[in-house]
Amino acid sequence: MYTSINQFIKDFTQEKEITSSLFNSIPNDKLMLKPNDDVRSLNRLVWHILITHGEMLGKAALTINCPHEHSEPVNDIREICRLYETSANSVLQVVEEKWTDEDLISELNMYGEIWSKGTILSGLIKHEVHHRGQLSVVMRLNNLKVPSIYGPSKEDWTKYNMPIAE
Repeated sequence: MYTSINQFIKDFTQEKEITSSLFNSIPNDKLMLKPNDDVRSLNRLVWHILITHGEMLGKAALTINCPHEHSEPVNDIREICRLYETSANSVLQVVEEKWTDEDLISELNMYGEIWSKGTILSGLIKHEVHHRGQLSVVMRLNNLKVPSIYGPSKEDWTKYNMPIAE
């Protein structure tokens, strides 16, 4: 749970850069790939990450410049990347403008539970990280290069003179 808007801004800014890197690594012609019918396509995963900014924070009475939660995914990764950047920047701006550190302890009904605003911000980041993990697995299963996230990816180990893991 966040108790400081500045800490959320710092963390979300870092996570936004990682998500952007992952999205930008997806070739447009691979956007519809999925390993099987029980897994979302790359397109559905990136779209879900994107629209959750507006959906989740909308439930907390914040208006984010983001496609509507029930909109259909765009089939162009460059456009999705542009929309994600706009949405993520809107999250940063709106949270900083509308909420204060003191607001973060106030509570709202979220998904049938009572969450503090600080928990909502934490949940937004955890949700994005969770689905980013799924996205990286789907990418790997489809033989796409996964960029470094919190440490070097398999392809980046050589930059650090490390042997590739088995």
